[in-house]
Amino acid sequence: MPTSRTNPGPAAAARNRAALLEAAHAVFAESGTAAPLSSIARRAGVGQGSLYRHFPDRLSLVAAVVEENVAELEAAAAADGATLADLLGTTTRHAVESVAVVDLLVADRPGRMLQLRERVETALAAHLDAALAAGDVPPGTTVADVMLGVELVAGALTRRPPAERTATAVHAWRLLGMRVVLP
Repeated sequence: MPTSRTNPGPAAAARNRAALLEAAHAVFAESGTAAPLSSIARRAGVGQGSLYRHFPDRLSLVAAVVEENVAELEAAAAADGATLADLLGTTTRHAVESVAVVDLLVADRPGRMLQLRERVETALAAHLDAALAAGDVPPGTTVADVMLGVELVAGALTRRPPAERTATAVHAWRLLGMRVVLP
């Protein structure tokens, strides 16, 4: 005889949203942002209806994943002793884990993605003067240069298998003359 499951209702909403974001990070890392949303719902252990209640479309889900990455970068930027090299390391890890997600952030997109990009620029800019003084970036480097570096590194990673991405990213930053510390 089948057992009936109790619907936890609104109490499950936060848990489901967190599970969906965790699953989206993993699925996007494996298959890119074009992965079927059904695979994200399945991995999160929720129905597609729950996914669409939290994220009405793919861009909403991708933006939420990017938002988590940006919040992590901002927290790293606020930490005592944080350096631009540390922040570029965090950004590089995000790119290595899912280059398509970072690619959406570095593109000039209106609305929410542009706001997230501006938050990344602010976090990086706060540490640029110290990086210039320490010689961690070439003299005269601007925050626009650093953001272009992020875009160039992310672009290079799109053509590499996941196993080669970290080494490729480190090499690309070295060619750009910027020091990176991977977490």
